[in-house]
Amino acid sequence: MNIKRFLLFFSCLVALHMSGQEVVQFSGIIVTGDSLTPVPYASIIIESTNRGTTSDFYGYFSFVAQENDTVLFSALGYRKARFIIPDSLSDKRYSLIQVLFTDTVQLGEVYVYPWPSREAFAEAFINASAPSDDLSRARENLTPSRMLVMMETMDRDGFTNYKLSTQEYNDQIYYSGQAPPINLMNPVAWASFIQALRDGSLKR
Repeated sequence: MNIKRFLLFFSCLVALHMSGQEVVQFSGIIVTGDSLTPVPYASIIIESTNRGTTSDFYGYFSFVAQENDTVLFSALGYRKARFIIPDSLSDKRYSLIQVLFTDTVQLGEVYVYPWPSREAFAEAFINASAPSDDLSRARENLTPSRMLVMMETMDRDGFTNYKLSTQEYNDQIYYSGQAPPINLMNPVAWASFIQALRDGSLKR
């Protein structure tokens, strides 16, 4: 019975406390302290409730908060900042330009090896069989499996990226307002497919 009375009393206190706080549409933009460049995808959290949002690509954010809320701003590579929403607002909206300053962290140097211990490295180093000449090393580096791995992990150069983006942009303009073509209904593609079947090109 005492527990029920305590819970009822606590709920009333919370309700009175919440009723005294006005709801505010809290919005603004987050910028860097040195160049006033927008900080994208920063975290904006109300410390008392762990509720909040993130800034968009242009550093803009907007969410509902309450007066006297302590808002925590954080982003990777920047120092955290806090802001308390004033309790004497004449309007239900409040805008803020929050400045974040860079935080330089010096990380220690880390070496990553494919061996679990120094002993395993020493054993692998002693038992390693290196090719005796440059031709053998070149053949090993040019094996199809290694070339395939290099092709999958290699980034495209600037010309390839430009050509791909230009082609996609031209396709969007060319097919604007209509559905793009489907090769299943293309008679030329079907003719090429049938010819390839007859020639046996697909068996290679």
